[in-house]
Amino acid sequence: MTEKIGVLGAKSAQRTGVERVVNAPLPTMYGKFQAVGYLDHDRGDEQVALVYGEIGTDDVLTRLHSECLTGDAFGSQHCECGDQLASALRAVAAEGAGVVVYLRGHEGRGIGLLAKLRAMALQAEGLDTVEANLALGLPVDARDYGVAARVLDDLGVKSVRLMSNNPRKREALLSHGIKVAEQVPLLIPPCDDNITYLRTKRERLDHHLPHLDAVAHGS
Repeated sequence: MTEKIGVLGAKSAQRTGVERVVNAPLPTMYGKFQAVGYLDHDRGDEQVALVYGEIGTDDVLTRLHSECLTGDAFGSQHCECGDQLASALRAVAAEGAGVVVYLRGHEGRGIGLLAKLRAMALQAEGLDTVEANLALGLPVDARDYGVAARVLDDLGVKSVRLMSNNPRKREALLSHGIKVAEQVPLLIPPCDDNITYLRTKRERLDHHLPHLDAVAHGS
């Protein structure tokens, strides 16, 4: 039995690419989704796409959401991630069809949970989010969207209406062969705890956040 498990493990380790593993119904507070689970053999990450309705192939309303434990699960107001996830799920349900690809391994723009917490501690001392990553000797953004493109390929999606304020997501999908018919803003009202973070994203990471102008000039 031990030898058999070893052989199977060796074969599994040699596999590459993204494999669809399971489809399961997922009723949520936003509507009834299908959770489509994938295994990324190249990185070892387990990924999931939440699919709503009959999505078709073209101009599919889509969100690529980077994993954020503090925002998505704990309701942190240090970032806007949790609100963006909720807004994207609501938008897809209201549209009647769409996809939210939840990208695990993207915590802290790809640096991992503990490193993100260390960066947050530095931000509390006065560094911005870019400076904090660099102070730790880490990249400003280490995310790879190749797996998201392969998931969309598997779902039959050829072009998307991308819910994002980040031009790099659009560029990444285009580089992997997914057309972006439109970039749909996903703007969350800022609060006192995240306004500095959001301004840094706009000024240093090129995020399109025009709604910050009113806050910047009105407070």
